[in-house]
Amino acid sequence: MQVMEKTSHFKPITLYLLFFISKIMAATDTISHLQSLTENQTLVSKNGNFELGFFTPGNSANRYLGIWYKSIPIKTIVWVANREKTTKDMSLVLHMDTNKNIVLLSHNKSVVLWSVTPPRETHNPVLQLLDSGNLVLKEKHDENPENYLWQSFDHPCDTLLPGMKLGKDLKTGLDRQLTAWRNENDPSPGNLTWGMYVTNYPEPMQWIGSRKYFNSGPWNGVQYSGKPTLKHHPVFEFIYFSNENEVYYMFNLVNKSVKARMVLNETSFVRQHSVWVDAEQRWKVYGSLPRDFCDKYGACGSNGNCDEGKVPSACDCLKGFRPKSPVEWNGMEYSQGCVRDRPLGCQSDGFFKYVGMKVPDTEFSWLNESMTLLECRAKCLSNCSCTAYTNSDIRGAGSGCAIWFGDLNDLRFQPDAGQDLYVRVPASVLETSNVHKVKVGITVGSTIAILCVLLLALYFICRRRRATAKKNVAIVDHYKAEQEEDLELPLFDLSSIASATHNFSIRNKLGEGGFGPVYKGTLENGQQIAVKRLSRGSGQGLKEFKNEIKLIAKLQHRNLVRLHGCCIQDEEKLLIYEYMPNKSLDFFIFDETQKMLLDWPKRFNIICGIARGLLYLHQDSIVRIIHRDLKASNILLDSEMNPKISDFGLARILWGDRNAENTHRVAGTYGYMAPEYAIDGNFSVKSDVFSFGILMLEIISGKKNIGSNQLEESRNLIGYAWDLWTEGRPLEMIGECLKDSCNLSEAVRCIHISLLCLQQHPHDRPTMSSVVMMLSSEIGLSQPKPPAVFVGEHSPHRESSSSYKNDLPSVNELSITVLEAR
Repeated sequence: MQVMEKTSHFKPITLYLLFFISKIMAATDTISHLQSLTENQTLVSKNGNFELGFFTPGNSANRYLGIWYKSIPIKTIVWVANREKTTKDMSLVLHMDTNKNIVLLSHNKSVVLWSVTPPRETHNPVLQLLDSGNLVLKEKHDENPENYLWQSFDHPCDTLLPGMKLGKDLKTGLDRQLTAWRNENDPSPGNLTWGMYVTNYPEPMQWIGSRKYFNSGPWNGVQYSGKPTLKHHPVFEFIYFSNENEVYYMFNLVNKSVKARMVLNETSFVRQHSVWVDAEQRWKVYGSLPRDFCDKYGACGSNGNCDEGKVPSACDCLKGFRPKSPVEWNGMEYSQGCVRDRPLGCQSDGFFKYVGMKVPDTEFSWLNESMTLLECRAKCLSNCSCTAYTNSDIRGAGSGCAIWFGDLNDLRFQPDAGQDLYVRVPASVLETSNVHKVKVGITVGSTIAILCVLLLALYFICRRRRATAKKNVAIVDHYKAEQEEDLELPLFDLSSIASATHNFSIRNKLGEGGFGPVYKGTLENGQQIAVKRLSRGSGQGLKEFKNEIKLIAKLQHRNLVRLHGCCIQDEEKLLIYEYMPNKSLDFFIFDETQKMLLDWPKRFNIICGIARGLLYLHQDSIVRIIHRDLKASNILLDSEMNPKISDFGLARILWGDRNAENTHRVAGTYGYMAPEYAIDGNFSVKSDVFSFGILMLEIISGKKNIGSNQLEESRNLIGYAWDLWTEGRPLEMIGECLKDSCNLSEAVRCIHISLLCLQQHPHDRPTMSSVVMMLSSEIGLSQPKPPAVFVGEHSPHRESSSSYKNDLPSVNELSITVLEAR
């Protein structure tokens, strides 16, 4: 009995000690010789910034070893060890073996998934997780980073952290590049990469596969040439280093307590600079690259200059050049670029100065950091193959010399951050320019000479103008009255809209749709507006413009965007909308960071709001309207995330009791079109219902109907949803970010309703009044019939309608457009 009592008394103490020891082990930041890290253990950096352990991403069943932020509630992975070799085995072990190698083992330690072999003999090595997020293999008491045996910072995945180098060791050949995850469920290397393009004048470059996608430009002493502004960043401090041993780029933080990162996004093909905001519990995106059309590599082809502020075309050939294919160029296809009007004459040539430029791609360049600009000019002029030159360092009066050979690629105008670029042209081109200047001088002189004569006639001219002005005012007032009566909407003056948008400044640009750019503006009374400026080269003519005005002017509903007025003046056609501060729905649901801001209650509210808006269009407004282009980018969100249907440029009225019509001009967006409309041109209220069904699936899943890498090959979202439904697995449709907030029965009901909306035959689909009732009650639902999975699969065109996005117009007689990742 005494023995039993002692044993029972000792047992709790033993368990407590074991628990205490396990806690100590769990809090360690190192693994030493012959030690292991198992599935239920993690390494935590000294100050608790980062954690190393095993995880399963998204909806995957695979297991990985990775590093994430310890103190952030949203699990944010910054590095993965075995991204190219994985397993579903739930008993992984990270181990330092007898040979002092670091090995990741699975299946009872029989399979090696990942390993690190020390490059030299070691005595007492440890694997340690540092507070920077760097996992290092080093001698136990050696804190010198130069002596690290191995470090994860030399083998980045999709994330660049403060202090990480992006670049190349020219002695060892080590190339530190970022490669995006294939998708949110699969950290294996995707197609988007970012690294240092090591030329004579190195520059960071993003690639899609082997194709150059975005070029940051070379370092000009202050920043990279392609950066949009010279202003210092409030969060990031950028560093560039280059010598005979290595060349790299990295960033540090102005405030060391801030958590920040740069991440490649395979879905949108952008590099995002983001900062964690504790107050909002989210990652705030400070910038994305590429940011616009002109940022895309070679947007205007060889020897073409891109200016995002120009309308309707952002592309121009350099002086002395002409489009290689004028027909394609006039059709806004710029890939063939520009060629010289006349050949160079070598020693007789001159240089035309461009101000505010991002310099060309440096693949064929030469650099000398000690030359002056005059020496640089002479150097370029002495080589008949040299086509341009500039200072390599723009600080102060400028210094250094960079020259280019052959075609000039990836040029763009950057008025707020660019530099002077001198482009070689034949002497005759410069002479033409000089003659033009002389003519201007003569004209100015002549004008001054005859000014006195004009003053003598001023009295008579003024009298005549007073009479003419009175007559013109009467004509203009009559014209405006007629226009307002015809359009039933206030007419704005062009000068007031130009003032509100700072003369349509690029800084005010919200995005660009198929029919033209959209700008943010502020009227004199302080009211914020969104101005859609119809591009002269768009497919929307005066007919479509007036159609949109007349339709929206008649509509008043909380889930439809409000149109404040319009402007038809000179060659300008403008629509003035209410300003939506939260942009469009696709900005949130398809972005890995922004999607976290829309929990399930918000998404369900958006679904119901869109349904109510469509019901109003189909049934409750004074005319029956078919939208014909319902999609995520045409749903705008107000300050409280309430949805508003926008963009009625393609909408049609059904007069009387008509429910359907036919058209020979199919226009809309591939991926959202009902099959009867895409193939035969038949549209009805049921074709809008079909589009709504697709939109519901996208909101629920966070995936695009087409063009999503997250779906199996050759399968769109409709087919994926139908397979899951018939297999009894509808919950797998719900986005990973919604699992904590989702009302599962509500979500499954929404999936059920969406499949009813997507049925092949229009008469099988419910009306929007039935959809609203299904969403707002618990009435029984019928079983859906097989959906229409195939819609216009071979269309070559792009997305057609306008929103706060970068879409291109589709104006052909058959204009089914294709959604593309951005």
